[in-house]
Amino acid sequence: MTTLNVKGGRVLQEDLTIEYSDILIDVDEGIILEMGKSLGGDDEMDINGGLIIPGLVNAHTHIAMTLLRGYSDDKPLERWLKEDIWPIESQLTPRDVHIGSQLALVELIKSGTTTFCDMYFHMSEVAKATDSSGLRAVLGQGIVTIGKDENDAHDDAKNGLEFAEKYDGYAEGRISTAFMPHSINTVDLEYFEEHIPRVRESDIPIHLHTNETLEDVKKTVEMHQMRPIEFSLEHDILGPGDFAAHCVHVDSNEISLLAENEIGVVHCPASNMKLASGIAPIQEMLDRGVTVGLGTDGAASNDDLDLFGEMRDAAMVGKLFAKNASAMNAKSVFSMATMAGAKLLGIPAGKIESGFVADLAVLNIEAAHLTPIGNGVNGIVYSAKGSDITHTICDGKILMKDKKIETLDEPKVIAAARECVEDLTERVGNKK
Repeated sequence: MTTLNVKGGRVLQEDLTIEYSDILIDVDEGIILEMGKSLGGDDEMDINGGLIIPGLVNAHTHIAMTLLRGYSDDKPLERWLKEDIWPIESQLTPRDVHIGSQLALVELIKSGTTTFCDMYFHMSEVAKATDSSGLRAVLGQGIVTIGKDENDAHDDAKNGLEFAEKYDGYAEGRISTAFMPHSINTVDLEYFEEHIPRVRESDIPIHLHTNETLEDVKKTVEMHQMRPIEFSLEHDILGPGDFAAHCVHVDSNEISLLAENEIGVVHCPASNMKLASGIAPIQEMLDRGVTVGLGTDGAASNDDLDLFGEMRDAAMVGKLFAKNASAMNAKSVFSMATMAGAKLLGIPAGKIESGFVADLAVLNIEAAHLTPIGNGVNGIVYSAKGSDITHTICDGKILMKDKKIETLDEPKVIAAARECVEDLTERVGNKK
């Protein structure tokens, strides 16, 4: 057994207080062994008074969309997708997706995220990039069948299931998978009926978008005479252990159904605001026992992957929606970005505790905007930024030390992304 002692700092405890402590990690197994003082270890990493927090969990994103950051802004979701995003995405090659994923992985590591959940296409490239980065992920091939001929639609759904089966346990176990139909309005019911029995038999979780806009809900009601959550349960599209992104326009009955059926929700406040999709009733969901994680969505609609900003957005907009300054308090929001997100994804992370995976991030709390840190979790949610992260550890391995990424060549990745965007823009221009 090889051990690493992360020493010389403070630790955010389970009760969210801050104490000076070392953390001893089993590097081979990637787990936390113990916390305490003067623990020793085969190797040591001195964090010089930093604050160790659980690595953050970005529970819903489309990481290769970093290439589309700033490509289309100031439009509602349906126009944004149909007029701009889907046309340019049709030009993305596997190489583009690999490069865009690497760019996102740099951003995630530098801002303290150690686990993410990703839905996109050319997902084998996302898996390869994730493997080399050292991060942990839940990946799924995004499935869309509407607007495709029967053969292409069938292949899309089949490929989504085959990816989930093939890549589960990839990257030495750091990658797990899910079946990821885009939504019930972009995948025809026949493909759910064809593939969900095998999904359930293989115990693969399902992740999709739902109730994102009023138009989304209206379309489902018109087509099926049921609201989206009701329809999803009726056809076993969602069930215990599954999780849905957005859930902005859910009514009281749907919230009850989510809680009763142990279906998780991923809140994406920045994307919901930018696309004017609405404000999700997250405090009501929490009050009624729904597990809620936090996600950035893609960088094309956010426009970054910084979960610290997402935490602040979630707290602020949640208070505004509830008309209550006590709603969406810092403790609840921090849990969404750590423990709750890890629970949604089925990972023993989000907590600094013996036996949990050694997924950690270190904050420089000596910065002016974090002085005084006061109540630790409040300072993290309301004041911290991704740029305050100095070290990132995932699965017991150091991914970033003193702000230098160890697993990816950051300048090379950024240069490749710039070149890729120029080439993509030229390709799209030639198609118009």
